[in-house]
Amino acid sequence: MARKLRVVAAGATSAVRHGTLCRSGRALAGAGVSALGGPAWYEIRVAGVLDGRWAAWFDGLQISGQGEETVICGLVADQAALHGLLTKVRDLGLCLISVRRLDTGRAGTEAP
Repeated sequence: MARKLRVVAAGATSAVRHGTLCRSGRALAGAGVSALGGPAWYEIRVAGVLDGRWAAWFDGLQISGQGEETVICGLVADQAALHGLLTKVRDLGLCLISVRRLDTGRAGTEAP
């Protein structure tokens, strides 16, 4: 059963089921929010190389280099914490490559 879109703010749209929509109304690839909004494992890929010393700044998440990219991976408490991490990526001037929620079927505390 598909649900209808509803306007949540001027210029913004919201959808539940069958994908999440951006302001333009196009579906965002891989956009999924848990029904509970609780902890989930995420992988954030950025262009450029950061070493493990940045882990504390990224709330203790694992930092690993893969060629000319950096992968930031770990358990994120909720959507607000995820947005906080993305703000840090922006503040460092890093080019965001992807954000991927890992294994959404698992409990929030187990590593994928």
